[in-house]
Amino acid sequence: MSGAPAGPVVEISTGGRDDIVLPFLTVRSNIVGRLVRLGATADTILKRHDYPDGVSEVLGEALALAALIGTGLKFEGRLILQTKTDGPLDFLVADFATPGSIRGYASFDKAAFSAERADKFQAAGGEAAVLGKGTLAMTIDPAGDMERYQGLVALEGVTLSEAADAYFRSSEQLPTFIRLAVARERASAGAEGDAGHVDAGLWRWRVGGIMLQHVAHEGGKSADALAAAEERGEMLGEDDDHWQRVAMLASTVEDHELVDSTLTPENLLYRLFHEEGVRVQGARAISEYCTCSRERVLGFLKGFGADELADMHEPDGNVSVTCEFCSKRYVFDPEQLE
Repeated sequence: MSGAPAGPVVEISTGGRDDIVLPFLTVRSNIVGRLVRLGATADTILKRHDYPDGVSEVLGEALALAALIGTGLKFEGRLILQTKTDGPLDFLVADFATPGSIRGYASFDKAAFSAERADKFQAAGGEAAVLGKGTLAMTIDPAGDMERYQGLVALEGVTLSEAADAYFRSSEQLPTFIRLAVARERASAGAEGDAGHVDAGLWRWRVGGIMLQHVAHEGGKSADALAAAEERGEMLGEDDDHWQRVAMLASTVEDHELVDSTLTPENLLYRLFHEEGVRVQGARAISEYCTCSRERVLGFLKGFGADELADMHEPDGNVSVTCEFCSKRYVFDPEQLE
């Protein structure tokens, strides 16, 4: 029948609509992709930090991007995204550990994100203005004896998704489509705080994203052909009709669809790619984590000399350390540091 999908949508149990990365494959065109949807995981991380909205939004995107890329690792290890720029949000890191743990934090100019100046960022270019110029580093840190790898891409007037797209196209020679979205959802309709003000606790952060890549498959180009194309400076399938069609379909996704708690990931994929047919694979659960502990922090502090520790003493004589990732505060008295 004319217009019928080229393949089925395979429904699976994701254990819920949120906090997953869902890999998928378009049947007709053989394009691989992953969809991320973060609810409580992103909300916990972003609320704990309590950054200004502009910072939280970019960090939320970084969490989504790290989850999308990190779940593609074929081995145990970590994927670390890190930005260093001259913008008001001068440092950001999102750290993904296989199989599905994530954390992140940011450093920024507090004065630049005051209420009086926040609107200027939107007028100047939104996220790109917040980040400024610098670099995005993507570090793959495998477990065991495998070698650590880091790739760099310039951040110059672009968003995180645009920089990541440029990295895959230039360094990996892979046509890539990335869309990221961050929003806040009302926890309970009509609930307001005193004097009609909305209580921040009634809002939940939601993060979503989708990533497509045109990779080599069996039955496609040979390894020799791909190597020859790379030497000629050509990109795998950039002009391929299948890739262009699927990328065009993906570009129709709206930000609100990526974060909509009432729209399941499977139904969103069907909405986007029903003409292609889409098969989903096993969902990967995503949760927030931190590796800090009292023992690790104590070991770190004992690496300092007596004079350096003396400079760290607070008025009560104790030394305190706050984890940048999870905001947990550790307090030690002088005797514990001997």
